[in-house]
Amino acid sequence: NTRDKIHNGSLILLGAAYLWIGAVDLLHTVSYKGMGVLQDADADTATQLWITARYIESATLAAAPLLAGRRLPMPRVVWAYTGLFVLAVAVIFVWPVFPTCYVEGQGLTPFKKISEYVIAGILVAGLGNLTARRQHFEHGVFRRLVASILLTIASELLFTFYVDVYGLSNLLGHLCKLVSFWLIYKAIIETGLQEPYNL
Repeated sequence: NTRDKIHNGSLILLGAAYLWIGAVDLLHTVSYKGMGVLQDADADTATQLWITARYIESATLAAAPLLAGRRLPMPRVVWAYTGLFVLAVAVIFVWPVFPTCYVEGQGLTPFKKISEYVIAGILVAGLGNLTARRQHFEHGVFRRLVASILLTIASELLFTFYVDVYGLSNLLGHLCKLVSFWLIYKAIIETGLQEPYNL
């Protein structure tokens, strides 16, 4: 709704990406046994979806600042992320080739733990990219993006500790993730909708 008002390609990329990151996270949520939505899903499926969403999110947050000051065609960006979403779902549900992330009774696999650190590293690189190109972002937007990335890093680190998918570390990681999503939303809406309206 605000793409014609946003002249910063990085915010277009974030807006399109978070549509599909949110879709993967929704699948993550409904894949838990207690939800009763995906009958064949288990804790490993939910964890695989989580890792998939975080890889997409971290790569997007790292790349987005590099596109600041450029115009991006929203339909192409949405179609690219749509293809990525379909591929991610296929390697988890259709051709189950995604590495195991959680084993009942044992906990997290080494792949999952290492992935969380890799994702945190990608996010640190994204923070560096954002800081290097801060002149392309309004001060409030820059602060929200930095805070979102820092909370996402905290979330990833919290997810390296848990043994139980219903434990405290898992809960705190999800809360950090929720606030980081809200900050992205605020950055895009305030730049794309409220700021042009106020001007």
